[in-house]
Amino acid sequence: MRETILEASGITKRFAGVTAVNRLDLTIAAGEVHCLVGENGAGKSTMIKMISGQYVPDEGELRLFGKPVHFRGPLAARDAGISVIHQELQLIPQMTIAENIVLGRWPRRAGAVDFDKARSIAASILPTIGLEISVDTRVEELSTGQQQLVEIARALAFQSKLLILDEPTASLSNAEADRLMELVGELRRRNLGILYVSHRLEEVFELGDRVTVVRDGKRIGTEPIGALDQAKVVAMMVGDQRSLQVAKDRRPGATILKVDGLTRNGIFSDISLEVRRGEIVGLAGLIGAGRTDVARCLFGVEQPDAGRIEVDGKAVSIASPRAAIDLGFALVPEDRKTQGLILIGSVTDNLALSVHPKISHAGWISAKAEGELVAGYIRKLQIRAPSPNHAVETLSGGNQQKVVLARWLATGPRLMILDEPTRGVDVGAKAEIHRVIEELVREGLGVLLISSELPELMAMSDRVYVMRAGRIAAELVGPDINEEIIMKHAAGATQ
Repeated sequence: MRETILEASGITKRFAGVTAVNRLDLTIAAGEVHCLVGENGAGKSTMIKMISGQYVPDEGELRLFGKPVHFRGPLAARDAGISVIHQELQLIPQMTIAENIVLGRWPRRAGAVDFDKARSIAASILPTIGLEISVDTRVEELSTGQQQLVEIARALAFQSKLLILDEPTASLSNAEADRLMELVGELRRRNLGILYVSHRLEEVFELGDRVTVVRDGKRIGTEPIGALDQAKVVAMMVGDQRSLQVAKDRRPGATILKVDGLTRNGIFSDISLEVRRGEIVGLAGLIGAGRTDVARCLFGVEQPDAGRIEVDGKAVSIASPRAAIDLGFALVPEDRKTQGLILIGSVTDNLALSVHPKISHAGWISAKAEGELVAGYIRKLQIRAPSPNHAVETLSGGNQQKVVLARWLATGPRLMILDEPTRGVDVGAKAEIHRVIEELVREGLGVLLISSELPELMAMSDRVYVMRAGRIAAELVGPDINEEIIMKHAAGATQ
C-alpha cells in the first residue's frame, strides 16, 4: 500500500452563493500520478487553490499524512510540502535560475543572503531534472520548457512531497512536452505524489495511475487508469449524451469572412474557416487551444505570420483594430472588465466610445445625438441602469455585457466576433443576450461565437469548428454538434 499524502474529504467552496466545488473527495498517494480532468469550469482550478492554500474551504477537511491541516495561505501549504506549477509560471524573469529557486527561502550567513549557498543548492538540483545550464543564467533567457523545469527544481530543492501540475504542457513544444512527461515518470519513481491536471487525454493515459473526473463542481468518479478508455472519460466529463439543437430557420447568405491557412508562429497554425451572413459559427476548444488568439488576429490586435483573410471575396490586411472596424468587424472581448469597459465611466461614456466620429461635428460631440443613440440601445438591449449617467461598475454582469454589445452594434458591423459573451452572467441575462444575438443574425449579420459552454454553442451555432492545440481539429454540422463529439475532438480522444 502506498502512503497517502493528501486526503480531501467533502471539500466545498462557494462564491457569492454559487457552489464552485461541491463536497468533492480526492486522495493522492506517494509514488502516484493522479490525473484530474473535467471540462472548462468544472471546478478543477478551485480545487487546486484549496489544496494549495490560496482558498480556504467553506466545508470539508484536508489531511496531510493523516493529520488535519488548515492552510492560511499559499506559503503555509508550500512550507508543508505542497508545490504548484501553474500554467502561468511564477518566476521573476530578471533574476537568475539560482535566485528563483531559493526565492522566498533565501539562505543566510551572518545576517546577509548567502548567494554562494543559493548557487550550490541550484547546482545540486538541476542535474537531477536534466537541466544542464549555468545557475547564473537569467530566467528571461530560457525557453518556456526550461522555465518550467526551474519551477520544478524549486519544488524539489525544498523537499516538496506533493507536486501539482496545472496544464503543464499547454505552452510547450512537442519535444519539451515529451521531456516533461519523462520527468514526471522519474518523479513518481522518487515517491513524490503528483496531481496532474490536463485536458490532453493522451497524456492522462500515458502518465496516470488513477483518474478523477469532475463535472459541475462534483466528483463524478475516480478509477484506476486500466478501468478506463478515452471514450469513457469523455462520457463522464460531459454527462449524458445530449444535444441542445434547436430549430433554426436560417438561410445563410454570401460569405463575409474567409480565412485560409492563418498562422501565428507558436500560437496557432493553418486556421481555415468561413462565416456567412445570417449565420452563427461556433468556435469550440479547451483552454489554451488558441481560440482567443485567432479572434485577436482577425480583429487586428495581433498580426499573423502567414495566411490569407478575405472579406466579401477580396483579400485584406487587418493591421489594426481600426482597420477591422472599417471593414465592419466588431469584437466583444473575453474579459469585459479589463478589455471591454471603462468601469468608472458612465453607461453613456462606454456605449458611445466607438462612434464618437459619427456623433461629432468640428471635433465636438453632439449631446443630442449621443443621448438619442444611448437611449435607443438601452431600449433595444433592455439595459437596466438607474440612468445613462451611472457608472458601469455599478451594473450587474449581464448589463455590463449588454453595454459592450451595444457599443459595438452602434458601429454598424456586419461581422460580430463574440468571445465568451455570456461568461459570468446569470441565467436571465444569458437568455437576453442570446435573444440579441438571434436578432442580429436575422438582420443579416454574421457571428463568430467563441464559448467554453458547450450547451450554448450547441444551441446557437449552425456550424462548429473545434480547435485543439492551435489547429482546427474538426468542422461539425447538424447532429454531430453534440457534447461528446466536440469533447472528443477538443481533447484529442482517439479511442
